[in-house]
Amino acid sequence: MSHSTHSHDGHHHEEHFRSSDAVRDVVIGMSDGLTVPFALAAGLSGAHVSTSVVVLAGLAEIAAGSIAMGLGGYLAARTDAEHYQSELRREIRETRELPEKETAEVREVFEGFGLTAEQIAPVVATITANEKRWVDFMMKFELNLDEPDPARALRSATTIGVSYIVGGLIPLAPYFIAAELKRALVASVAVTLTALFAFGGVKARFTGIPLWRGGVQTALIGGLAAAAAFGIAGLFR
Repeated sequence: MSHSTHSHDGHHHEEHFRSSDAVRDVVIGMSDGLTVPFALAAGLSGAHVSTSVVVLAGLAEIAAGSIAMGLGGYLAARTDAEHYQSELRREIRETRELPEKETAEVREVFEGFGLTAEQIAPVVATITANEKRWVDFMMKFELNLDEPDPARALRSATTIGVSYIVGGLIPLAPYFIAAELKRALVASVAVTLTALFAFGGVKARFTGIPLWRGGVQTALIGGLAAAAAFGIAGLFR
């Protein structure tokens, strides 16, 4: 009975990690996707180009940005996986070559929980009797490392890239519809700031700050980036 409970908990724990990783990837992709093409479109509007130029440049930026961001996410996840594997190899080597030192480290973990030497001794003996269990224990409690999901790198790259595209199309959408540049810019500002505010609120829910403050902060950052781009383009007109 206890075995099935344990496997259920492990599954739940893994699902939780996957969902938090996916949320983080969406946040990374969407926040950049909303901000960078928004600033680019505003800057080009400040330079008084045609809406078709804004659309073309915006689409090119979204394509380049989503690939760059996706690759960045892929490499970051691969680096995490490689780090885990190198630490795993080191722990295996140390349990074989320095068993006394590693046993003392297991003992220290339990001392940190306030257990007495009598309580610790049988637990340490059980853990160190099996190499895999011993190494897994050290990875988790000494190094605070969870085994990364092998499919994480590709999933992370895809999630970030797609989120960037979705985010980037929001500020560009009005330029597809409106022929007049000023009207497209006003609509783009309204739509994007609303999206940034809503997105900031959602992000705040995961980081624990008040929803309105998260929304205002995110909208303010995107608004300042777009205003700076618009102002600079206006100077060189």
